[in-house]
Amino acid sequence: MYTLEEIDRILENCVKLQHISREPANLYEPLDYMMSIGGKRIRPKLCLLTYNLLSDDLNNAILFPAMALEIFHEFTLIHDDIMDRSDTRRGCPTVYRKWNENVAILSGDAMSILAYRYLSYAPEKVLPQALDLFSETAMQVCEGQQYDMDFEDLPFITREDYLEMIGLKTAVLVACSAKMGALIAGAPAEACEALYRFGYQLGIAFQITDDYLDTFGNEKVFGKKIGGDIVNNKKTWLLVESLRRADGDRKQQLENLMLLGEEARSEKVPAVRSLYIDLGVKEAAEAEILVYHRKAMEALSGAGFAPEQTRYLEQFAEALIHREK
Repeated sequence: MYTLEEIDRILENCVKLQHISREPANLYEPLDYMMSIGGKRIRPKLCLLTYNLLSDDLNNAILFPAMALEIFHEFTLIHDDIMDRSDTRRGCPTVYRKWNENVAILSGDAMSILAYRYLSYAPEKVLPQALDLFSETAMQVCEGQQYDMDFEDLPFITREDYLEMIGLKTAVLVACSAKMGALIAGAPAEACEALYRFGYQLGIAFQITDDYLDTFGNEKVFGKKIGGDIVNNKKTWLLVESLRRADGDRKQQLENLMLLGEEARSEKVPAVRSLYIDLGVKEAAEAEILVYHRKAMEALSGAGFAPEQTRYLEQFAEALIHREK
């Protein structure tokens, strides 16, 4: 099997080959820009890892579908940044800030179409299944994003609401990536489903980690302003749990802070962060991430994976939850 570092290098070479020299430039340059400014590449990486459990032949039949997952993800980020009014992404201006909203919307649309073109490189015998999996996942991601926006206007949501939202917005694409690699490699249905469950639970852990880093991360490492979720009243794991725990004066203080907007960022972010710490939510989030990491690994039991294969996936999972960006 390839090492994780070798998979990283293969993916970066694939990204470098994505340059599209077509006109109009304002449609295609944002695509190149978005793909070039970095990213964790966790979805295509996971796709290649699960494929590599069965095969070392990393040819176009898997490389293009893996890149389809990354291109689709980048498309969602372009549109998310518009909806969230984010100024930076990975330490660089967001596409709509660098160009404008109309360019960002259309370039994102082009990326979604390109993702389907790349997915079509999957072997003919599994292409219908791959398309079904990808299309259902794409629809679920949109559903999750809508829930995320809807929740911004609600005073509170339950933990179950939160888990449903991030399950759709984040976890299903990670799960799809894990299953896609195995599907294209010809893995048995049981193994494919086990990897889907692994990816789903890992996706939940990944999103809670992302929520955590948006509040407690290092801004220089994280690549965007810390506290964006707080400013936008995003129903993150931290906020949902804080609203559940807070009572009396602290509950009122939190609700008052949620009434503040971008103009009060310098006041709102540190005040909410301090409340999270006082309520014990910072430590609780750290523990919750480990819970879902454990669930991810448990999903692999009984599916016939050899110890070295399980360890291969565990190394990937650990890198996702022990990160700074």
